Amino acid sequence: MGVSRNIRHFRVFLAVAELNSLTLASETCNVSQPAVSQSLHKLERAAGGDLFTRARLGVFLTPRGELLARRLKRAFAHLDPVLGDLSPRLQITVTIAQLQALIAVREAENFTLAAQRLGLAQPTVHRAVSQIETVAGRPLFERAAHGLIPTPAAKALAQAARLAFSELDQADAELAEFDGQEVGRIAIGALPLSRSILLPRALAAFRERRPRLSIEVNDGPYDDLLNGLRRGDLDVIIGALRMPAPIEDVMQEALFNDELAFVARPDHPLVGTAPALESLTDRQWVVPRPGSPSRGQFDAYFADRGIAPPASLIECGSILFMREMLSAGPFIGCISGAQAEAEIAKGLIARINVTGAWPGRAIGLTTRRNWEPTKSQALLLDLLRQAAKDRRGV
Repeated sequence: MGVSRNIRHFRVFLAVAELNSLTLASETCNVSQPAVSQSLHKLERAAGGDLFTRARLGVFLTPRGELLARRLKRAFAHLDPVLGDLSPRLQITVTIAQLQALIAVREAENFTLAAQRLGLAQPTVHRAVSQIETVAGRPLFERAAHGLIPTPAAKALAQAARLAFSELDQADAELAEFDGQEVGRIAIGALPLSRSILLPRALAAFRERRPRLSIEVNDGPYDDLLNGLRRGDLDVIIGALRMPAPIEDVMQEALFNDELAFVARPDHPLVGTAPALESLTDRQWVVPRPGSPSRGQFDAYFADRGIAPPASLIECGSILFMREMLSAGPFIGCISGAQAEAEIAKGLIARINVTGAWPGRAIGLTTRRNWEPTKSQALLLDLLRQAAKDRRGV
């Protein structure tokens, strides 16, 4: 069922947890003691059990309550600094519905489209955002010809709210795990290498241990996946790391080094030979897209040797498209060495042993800095690490 999303109830719960007293919490939160009891009762019913034990000296968190308190503190650590910058009163008045409306308008840049996404009437969404603006004493969106432009404050609050909501989702998953259930999902951003080598093996092992937990694998350009990770839509990105890390709010963990390979269809005349790099510049190539780590290595391989790069290039990010192009003509492909191993083992492509060694590139995990995984998420990360070790033969 999950914990009901009510900021006032959450703050009351944390006050009781800190003060070990319903009476003191009611005074601190400026609500009646019966209202405190009612808030706790609703939270306990949604959380699946007691959050406090009652004793002569006060009330104290149960293990279930400690779990929820930890996640709520993390959620408010994202939210409260931004709310406080706008107006300290927002920490008291803002609601989940208002924050959801703000996020939707920030993404759609239009009240009507935001309302459609939320399944609400347009005036309801407009009113929710206006209520935040009234307390903040400033507009959060500027009107322009093409729509609404979010102010920096709106962007900051929407981002903080997304991350706070992600912590609430984590709380629901952990409360379910506490009772031996599988609830929630793991959202993965998969870059090309991980989809063919690392991720399938880890997910197969994970499924044996967590047969029902929802897993969502998202592919796409790195920048799109990075944005999803930072918003809290994704839990982890798996694939080639960027050196240095693209922004300070993410962290990277290398699992193994991968080297690029030159490949062609199995009956290509250069397969099994060791041609000099200079002899390949007038060939037709299928290479990774500009901006990708693989393409950077490809370009550097020629530049570092003072050799002009090939002029005939087809640029793509799909191993399936590359494979089909190689089978259709005398093309040479540039691909991850790890991906090449899988394709070569299937007899779909073959290696051209160009003289000179490729520099390695780090393959690994990218997560939000200070992200705290659930037990199921931590299990998947461990299985990914083990799959990487197995590949290295460690």
